[in-house]
Amino acid sequence: MRRKNAFKWASLPIAATLILVLTGCSPAELSRGFLPGEPGVTNHTDMIVELWTGSWIVLWGVGIIAWGLMFYAIIVYRRRKGDTSMPEQMRYNNPIETLFTVVPLVMVIGFFAFTAKTMAAIEEPVHPSNQIQVEVIGKQWSWDFNYTSNMVFDSGIQSQFAGEEGSEASLPTLYLPVNVPVDLSLTSRDVVHSFWVIDFLYKKDIFPGKTNHMYFTPQKIGTYKGKCAELCGEFHSMMLFNVKVVSQADYDAHMAELAQQGNTGLLDSKYNRNQNLPGNGSEIKG
Repeated sequence: MRRKNAFKWASLPIAATLILVLTGCSPAELSRGFLPGEPGVTNHTDMIVELWTGSWIVLWGVGIIAWGLMFYAIIVYRRRKGDTSMPEQMRYNNPIETLFTVVPLVMVIGFFAFTAKTMAAIEEPVHPSNQIQVEVIGKQWSWDFNYTSNMVFDSGIQSQFAGEEGSEASLPTLYLPVNVPVDLSLTSRDVVHSFWVIDFLYKKDIFPGKTNHMYFTPQKIGTYKGKCAELCGEFHSMMLFNVKVVSQADYDAHMAELAQQGNTGLLDSKYNRNQNLPGNGSEIKG
């Protein structure tokens, strides 16, 4: 029986090691803590990865020490065969209690400080003289984009995935020029949504009657998938979009194309479902 129990406990770390090996994780994936994307997608992604992986390294270190002490106590102080005496009863251990109080306190303060520093950098507004301003409007179940810096708009429809070729092209697409600071103002026409570009490693909730902002600089040309990350109704899973980071010339060409299509000016709030919010000048309806 003891041999069976010993084999069972010994098989756990072996199975865990096999799982890690069989998943085929690349060194790049491990170095990013399994976060999506690649280095330098925006000016913020690398610092987010550093905070994430640094936190895991500290937590794994603490976990290994704690597990080591636990198994040491289990093995060294286990009851021996034939020993029926009462183990020595200890009321407290000052060094251990001090350790278990100080270490978590230092960790919490450290995590708070590094998180606050990273968040402050991410939320730092970009300089208004050289930025692109875009208003992102969430709606059930798609997105509208007001390119306020260019006075054109693009209105999206719910994704039409039905297996046919070309469905990806029907998704609403936000165009951004590479290496130009961006100020996204985020608002909603109806319920709470959440704007999430997966490879940007950052998302922000969108509330009706309130405007939030995202500030960043896209640094790599490419197409990045986005979705609503807040359950917002029946077709929440279909509220998809793309972000295309392009050259300045391609961005200007797309703005000219929207103008040629007649999408000049900006979409206003007349299609907002919430017309009776305090402070918007509308009559409060019962």
